[in-house]
Amino acid sequence: MLSEVLNILDRLYPYDGVCFLNHETPWQLLFATILSAQCTDARVNIVTKDLFEKFSTLESFAFAEIHKLEDAVRQTGFFRTKARSIKASAQILLEEHGGEVPSDIEILTALPGVGRKTANVIRSHIFNIPSIVVDTHVKRVSNRLGIANHHDPEKIEFQLMEILPKSHWIRYNQQVISHGRKICKAQNPKCGDCALKAYCKLTAGLKPATY
Repeated sequence: MLSEVLNILDRLYPYDGVCFLNHETPWQLLFATILSAQCTDARVNIVTKDLFEKFSTLESFAFAEIHKLEDAVRQTGFFRTKARSIKASAQILLEEHGGEVPSDIEILTALPGVGRKTANVIRSHIFNIPSIVVDTHVKRVSNRLGIANHHDPEKIEFQLMEILPKSHWIRYNQQVISHGRKICKAQNPKCGDCALKAYCKLTAGLKPATY
């Protein structure tokens, strides 16, 4: 079943390596991913277009007046927390890492506002390290397909790491996010148009497990 699902995903969504969040530098992707918490990538890309013009260097973030940074990211929600996390992370990158974004997941998750999801985005898109990013789409689709059976993103990540071939980790992220946005929506999923419906618990009349 799993190999068939992966083959269908490969056919429907050929992996192109393109990141959904616009960026030119590793630290821009780091900050964009922090902003993406509880916010759509489309909205983040609108915000960062102006944000990265106003604050064009890592130093400009580190020494930014916090109220100006808050105003610049306000549209992403939770803007005060996000602004402080970005400013503090910029300072740590400059003071402890020579202005470079690290690849080690433990070091990344020690940065303010950076959890495993954000760290894995960096590891996969910047360093090409096989990593699984569990966002809302990956969580929903994986549970509906029975590939995962948990509510907690970190536990889903480790479930997927056990079952998926490592060669598919990065591409699975992009493919399932694309499928979740286009077909397997949270509300009113387009089950009739879904090429994976033969493997889905929703179309089988079963309730996907969430714990």
